[in-house]
Order: sequence, then structure tokens, then C-alpha cells
Amino acid sequence: MLAAFPMQSLTGDPAHDQMLLRLAVALLVGGAIGLERSYHGRPAGFRTHALVCLSTALLMLITVFEDQWVPMRDDLRMMLDPTRMAQGIMTGIGFLGAGAILKEGATVRGLTTAASIWMTAAIGILVGIGFYFPAIVAALLTLGTLSVFRWIEARLPMQFYAHFVVRFAREQVLPENDLRALVAMHDFTIAHLNYRLDAREGFFEYRMVIRSQRAENVRTLTETLKQLPSVMQFRISPTGD
Repeated sequence: MLAAFPMQSLTGDPAHDQMLLRLAVALLVGGAIGLERSYHGRPAGFRTHALVCLSTALLMLITVFEDQWVPMRDDLRMMLDPTRMAQGIMTGIGFLGAGAILKEGATVRGLTTAASIWMTAAIGILVGIGFYFPAIVAALLTLGTLSVFRWIEARLPMQFYAHFVVRFAREQVLPENDLRALVAMHDFTIAHLNYRLDAREGFFEYRMVIRSQRAENVRTLTETLKQLPSVMQFRISPTGD
């Protein structure tokens, strides 16, 4: 039955069809995993997971489709192992990507930039060996991930997570129950509540992670905190990549 209806090649080359399929599946799988992480407010989210999965699949194509870019002479293949050079390159790029990741307090940023650096290095390796088709496909998918996925991510329903620190004068500490009620009044829930007392500086501090279904609730919570005379200082740092 299936033999009577053969599938048409998308690119005119079965090998290219396989490359296109594998890169597309890698992008979808990585994006799906990242979407779950983004929904829960994790720093490495939608685009970061999609790029990492895509870049690793891209590098594996070098080995799986070696006959597409290496001459078929067996004696030459015994002497040639270009994947060793790729391993060294990606190790070095890992250090460069690490420099793009910034940690400010409990907030981590730059993960998507680091993933895009890794992806760009993988594309460069394929261009360097003359493996142009998957390199061009990967470049287009990467540009789509960084632009279109950003648009999609901004419109998908996501839980908003933020690190919340609020400091009171020691003699004017807001009781914990009142603090919880204040946060709940603005449609936030609290997790990982920590306490800090500094007798020398004379302050008491609450540290926590807050969660809401709407990021706009931060604005109203901020306005309320600004009006409390007992608040010495506070900080709300959204998580994200």
C-alpha cells in the first residue's frame, strides 16, 4: 500500500531530507522541554533548550553523514579524524559562553546568549568542512529561534517567578503572617522563605521566591511596599534567561 504512494523528497536529496528532519525534531524536542522550564520560571528556558538541542544534533551530523563531506577512500579515512578538531573547538567555545552568563544575586542571565555562541560555533565548524546544507538550515533555524520564539514566548501563558528581598528596621518588623497576607493580596504565593537578622546594622530581612500568574502584579506590589514607612529597602528580581 505505501509502495504505491512513495513520499516526495523535500530537497531532492534523501540525505538532505534526513538532515532537515533531524534538525527539525531536535528543535521541537528542545523547545518543548524548554517551554516547560520557562513556564516554571527557570533561567534556562524555551530558547536556551532549543538552541542547545539543535547545536548538539547539528554536530552529530558531522559523524553520521561523514560520507557527504569526506572522500570515500578508505585509506584516507583511516588517517582523517576531523571530529577531534571539533571537540577542541567546542571545548574552547564553552569557556567563551560561560563568560556571557551573568549571576546577579539569585538571578542568572545570559544563558540564551551562551547557547547562541555555542550554536554559532557549531555552524562555523560545518561551514569550515564544507557541509553547507545543514549549516544553512541550522542558521535559519537559529535565527527563527532567537526571533520568532521570543515572540511566541512573550505571548504564551507563563508563571512569573521573582526573588523578593524586603528589609525592615529591627523595631518595626512586619510580622510574617502580615507579610504573607500582603503578598497574597497581590496574587503572589511564597516559596523558600528565609530570615536574616543583623543586630549590628539594626535590620531584619525576609528573602523568598514569589510566584504569580501575571507579571503585572509586581507593579502593584511595588507601589504598596513604597508606601510602608517600616520598609527600609526591598528588591524584586525576576528570574529569566
